[in-house]
Order: sequence, then structure tokens, then C-alpha cells
Amino acid sequence: MIQQTASVIRRHTLGVAVDHVRVGGGAPVVVQSMTNTDTADVDATVEQVKALAKAGSELVRITVDTEEAARAVPTIRERLFQLGVNAPLVGDFHFNGHKLLTRYPECAEALSKYRINPGNVGRGSKRDPQFAAMIEVACRYDRPVRIGVNWGSLDQELLTRLMDENSASSEPLDADQVVHKAMIASAVGSARRAEQIGLAADRIILSCKMSGVQDLIAVYRALADASDYPLHLGLTEAGMGSKGIVASTAALAVLLQEGIGDTIRISLTPEPGGDRTREVIVAQEILQTMGLRSFTPMVIACPGCGRTTSTVFQVLARDIQAHIRQRMPEWRKQFQGVEDMTVAVMGCVVNGPGESKHANIGISLPGTGETPVAPVYEDGKKTVTLKGDAIAADFQNLVEAYVSRHYPPRA
Repeated sequence: MIQQTASVIRRHTLGVAVDHVRVGGGAPVVVQSMTNTDTADVDATVEQVKALAKAGSELVRITVDTEEAARAVPTIRERLFQLGVNAPLVGDFHFNGHKLLTRYPECAEALSKYRINPGNVGRGSKRDPQFAAMIEVACRYDRPVRIGVNWGSLDQELLTRLMDENSASSEPLDADQVVHKAMIASAVGSARRAEQIGLAADRIILSCKMSGVQDLIAVYRALADASDYPLHLGLTEAGMGSKGIVASTAALAVLLQEGIGDTIRISLTPEPGGDRTREVIVAQEILQTMGLRSFTPMVIACPGCGRTTSTVFQVLARDIQAHIRQRMPEWRKQFQGVEDMTVAVMGCVVNGPGESKHANIGISLPGTGETPVAPVYEDGKKTVTLKGDAIAADFQNLVEAYVSRHYPPRA
């Protein structure tokens, strides 16, 4: 079998423990997501966290923006434990986080990690004491903190000062470069202040999110050179549908290939009524197609051409992929290594047999004008030829049988 391997060497970073999940320090890149429910709505938030965790989100962030939300957090955490959902909860704080974390200690303790935006902790003389209040709570409960800078809420006092200094320089940078510089200064400077207040370096994660692909790449390259903290990657406000997926992939793939990034989130705008778990699946697929991690068996399918006027192979590829995702939670419990399996669903004789031979198990369906039979290959060898109206069901059964035979049971 041709196995996909990653030649990426991870940049050295400190390791941060978020409950049972390790971020940085050589650990695999962690997938995270964020709810879009009103956190004060306990039932809706519990259901969405459960769905995100089931899809594979290893950290789940929730908004904590009101007293009602803060009061709801301990109940949400307890309900999730009762349901067997142990994905660490991250509290997202803006503007009033210093009040909520200090007034509601049960909330502070129930959360596994805090996200603090240094551009939204306060203005003028209020900024430093309000930032310190949040860090002191993190120290009290030994909670890690992501200091997350976003160019949509960048510290304007810092940016103005750097712009003024740049204007007075004999070799001024362009405005975008100054913004990049301000982003990094805000993140690294806030991390240094957090350490001075008492938060250990191995309890800090940084991010500098931007919505432009080239901006994000430039900032994270510089940020990785400027510090040794683990980095959270994400293209903020990536957009909806294919645009958001393509933009996020274009930015994150470059950085991940350079060994930059320890945890990722794909910030997709969901379609109206769309499934929030899509962002988890996209994050997993980026990491898996790059060979950085394995989450679920990969389905290889041809795009179709004039030789494949039938839609049979398209339907089969879709159904097999859905079947694998549905079965994966149970397979993961039962079998070791099944997430590395590859399944090929091909549409004609041109590349079908060859691709099927390279996969763990593959099927080559008949193209236009070909004999109406479908040879199946397992580990490079033809094992059976399917025909008739039940090819899809028969192949699905063969996939199940392959998993049972080839992957050892978990102890």
C-alpha cells in the first residue's frame, strides 16, 4: 500500500495541557471548534457541544458574554459529563471577562481554558488592571489562557502609537506591515505581562487572526519567530461554503507545512440552518490530506468525465463516505488503526483498477460502454467481481468485512 506520510518538522514550542488534551510541545495538531448557540440556553449549548465533540472537536469554545451565560457554564459542564462528553470547554471573553470571571467562580472553575482578546479587555487606565484580573483568575484555578489577537479588534492605542513611530521613521513600512507588527506586539506583549502577573509560560497559547490569506501567513511566520508559545491557527471570518474552505485551506496548509501551528479552527459561516460540525470535518480533512493526522478512512473518488455518464459511482462514493463517518465512532472503539484505511470508488477502467490497487480496498465501476461488472481489490489484489443491482450494498458489506479482518481489536 502507498501510505501518505508527512515530512513536516514541527517547530519547537512549549507544551500546554488543557485537561487531557496537549497543545504544542510536539503533540499532534489539535482540532477545535466553537458553538454559535446562546450559552445561557443550556439545552441548545449542550446539544451543540455534544455534536461538535462527536464529530471530532477536541476543544470546544463557548461564548461567555453575560451573567446568564456565566451562570449556565457549570450546568453545561455537568450535563456534558453525564452524557460522557469530556471535550474541554473554552470560555470566550470580551469586554466584561474580568467581571464575569471574578463574580462567578463556579464558571471560572468549570471552564478548562480562557480565551482573552487583548484588544477588548479595556481602554486607557482600565486596560491593565482588567487584564490582570483575568490572568489572576487563571492563576488561581491553574487554567491555560489563549491570548487571541484579531485584526478586527486590534488595540487601537497600540496601533496608533506604532503608526506614529512609523511615520517618523526614515524608512517607513507600509500600513499593512505596521498592522502586522502591531498584532505581534499585542500578542507577545500581553503574554509577557501575563507571565509577570504569575501565569506560567506553559499555560499560554497565542493567536493572531486575520481574514486575508497572505496577511495571516506573514503574521504567523513572524509570530513563530518571535516567541515559543504554542500557536492557534485560524483564518478569521473565512466566509461561507467553498470560499471559506478554500481560503482557510490555502492559509493554514502553508503554515502547517512549515511546522507552524499547534491547534486549528476553521471559522466557516454556516449556511442558514447548516450543520455546525462542518468546520470540524474541514479541519480534520486538512490535517489528514496533508498526512499530519488520521481521523477517519479516506475515500478516494474520481471526478467523472465523458466516460462516466452514469451517476452510479457518484452515488456510491457519497454513500460509502457517509457510511464510514457514521460507523467511525464505533470502529474507533473496536479496532486499532482503522482511521488510516483508504477506500477507492472509481468510475471507469482508465484509472479505476490502478487507484483501487493502491487503496486498502477499492472498487472500479463500469464506465460508459464497459462490461457491466465492478472488480474489487483488497491490498492490491483482485478479490471479487460484483455485478447486478446490489453493487452498492455488496461493496459496503465488503468494507465492513475488511475492517473486521484487517484491524486488530482494541484491548
